[in-house]
Amino acid sequence: MKTKSILIIVFMLLISKSVFSQTAFKVNVKGKGAPVLLFPGFGCTGEVWNETVAELSKNYECHIFTFAGFGNVPPIENPWLSTIKNQVISYVKTNKIKNATLIGHSLGGTLSLWLASTETDLFKKVILVDALPATAALMIPNYKGDVIPYDNPQSKMMLDMNQNAFDTMNSQSISYMCLNKEKQKTISEWMKIADRKTYVYGYIDMLNLDLRKEIAKIKIPVVILAATNPDLNTVQKTYKTQYENLPSVKIYYAANSAHFVMYDQPEWFMEKVKSEMQ
Repeated sequence: MKTKSILIIVFMLLISKSVFSQTAFKVNVKGKGAPVLLFPGFGCTGEVWNETVAELSKNYECHIFTFAGFGNVPPIENPWLSTIKNQVISYVKTNKIKNATLIGHSLGGTLSLWLASTETDLFKKVILVDALPATAALMIPNYKGDVIPYDNPQSKMMLDMNQNAFDTMNSQSISYMCLNKEKQKTISEWMKIADRKTYVYGYIDMLNLDLRKEIAKIKIPVVILAATNPDLNTVQKTYKTQYENLPSVKIYYAANSAHFVMYDQPEWFMEKVKSEMQ
């Protein structure tokens, strides 16, 4: 009986190790040259960068990330976002990637700010695509950095939501975030296959990340390619407020573009990225 108990304990430890050692992302590497790390937005896969990589990989070594729980990458245990951040740092150091440029959309951009403010000498430059240091401040009136618990009525409702209702909710929000109708279909497909717990709890991780003070530690150049929907004045006020502790940030505003700037204004986007990479 004692031997059986020991075997059960060993088995459970092995299971736990396999879960917690599971990688927080998948990376595809394309091209040769100076390194670029490309992080997708929430719910998206690395394929969001396909057109970008097609151009950049001609002259750069592109490391394209898809995070755990999205695409075909298995989910991981919470905390989701801090695990990703820590494993990105390990990935860069283990692979001896020097002076990489970080390109991040939305959540991927917020992650880039976190990395640049934590590892101040590890990267070369940050290019953000419609990304903020504190997403919650955009959504929650008078946000003061209050922590949102995983276990809350909104989370429970989303976890219990049937797939049709979930897909409908996402389709509605995607129509506001992307004006390119063909790409709306692609984004919707990514959301459909997202791991539900990652979608719900990972989003809370993102909302709980407030980097408005931390970005003052960033030493490297930060460039933002910002959407202008719903209107330019509102967007400019948001960026001014959120980035007041990083006065050196350079911001370009994409006309007639929603959140997915790379899809709504692809030529403008590519021109800006290439010029900032030089």
